[in-house]
This record gives sequence, C-alpha cells and structure tokens, in this order.
Amino acid sequence: MRVLVIEDDEELAETVAAGLREARIAVDVALDGEAGLARALVHEYDVIVLDRDLPRVHGDQVCAKLVAAGGRSRVLMLTGAATNEEMIAGLGLGADDYLPKPFAFAVLLARIAALARRAQPSIPPVLEHGDIMLDTARRLVQRAGRPLTLRPKEFGVLELLLAAQGRTVPAEELLERVWDEQADPFTGAVKITISRLRTKLGNPPVIETVAKAGYRI
Repeated sequence: MRVLVIEDDEELAETVAAGLREARIAVDVALDGEAGLARALVHEYDVIVLDRDLPRVHGDQVCAKLVAAGGRSRVLMLTGAATNEEMIAGLGLGADDYLPKPFAFAVLLARIAALARRAQPSIPPVLEHGDIMLDTARRLVQRAGRPLTLRPKEFGVLELLLAAQGRTVPAEELLERVWDEQADPFTGAVKITISRLRTKLGNPPVIETVAKAGYRI
C-alpha cells in the first residue's frame, strides 16, 4: 500500500508518516496543497490523507481536482473543524472519508486500511494462495501456519502479487505501489526484495519470474 500525506503541520505530518511506515506502508509527504496535488497527479496512491486547511492550494480545491482527474486514490480528509456542516461539505467535494482533529493514530490507521480495500482494484482483507495467508488488516503473514517476519517492502510485494491472482506484475508496478518517491527506478530494489521474499517463503517456491514481464504467484 502507498499513501500520500498532505499536511502543512510538519511535525504532525512526519509523526503520521513514521507511524504508517512502522505499519509497513510506503508514505510520501507534502507540506502544502500545490506540492501535494503535483505528487497525487503523478503517482498512483491507494489513499491520500488530505488536510483541509492547506496553504498555496486549499484542501477543498485539491480534493475537487483529484476527483476531476478520475484517479483511483481514496481521499481521507482531515480538519480541525468537526461540525456536521463541515463534514458534509468535505464529503460533498468527493472525499471518501472524513476525520476531525485531534484523532487517535489507531483510528487513522483503521480508516486508511478500510479505504485501501475500496481502492480499485480492491484488495481483500485476507489473501490466500495454497498454504500462504496474508492478513492485510493485522499485517501478518503465515505459511503452513508458521508466522513469517517480513520487512515492509517484502510484505508489500507479497500483498500485490497475491492480490494479482496469477497476473504477471511488472517490476515497475511493484516499485510504484510499494516504494515511496525516493526510490530510484534504476536500482535492483525489486529484484533484491523478491529474492529475500523467496528465501523467507521457503519451498515449494511460489514466486515465478516471467522474462521481460515481471513476477507472478
């Protein structure tokens, strides 16, 4: 899963980003509406956490432009105003969910996970293939009942491969969906992560390399 946090309070933005990264989620951060909109129109995010009161481009305008662009990202709008009128207005702009500040991080994480499941194509809460089970909500992976300890990128790659249900997933798509904007597209990050993941999954092997195309379960 890849999330964009657009929040002008730098301390809050970095705190949220750090918490999401601990939950094995790739995160990009933008500190104003203009920068956030630019990132959102270039990268394909599962969820965008959008503060409403942003400098340069107001959150309302960012939300409206994202909806007009027709992207697959789900928008969770944040605001210090918690009145029913504000919530109705935010949802009327096309936001998928609304969370007033201050909020508990566990609630934010649960809302993000729920929105990600509604993104297109949707990812079910539990993914299974043979004796492999991945719980997207609890961020757990098991094989033959044995818990596996995966790094965030390993978890994200396995999640997308399982969700693809046998479709070949290009390395470029894995890089776009699992890594953040700091990732170098010319590195061997995907190949290295696949190698580590294969080792942890053990035998019989389940990840196949499709020459010049990508990877599939």
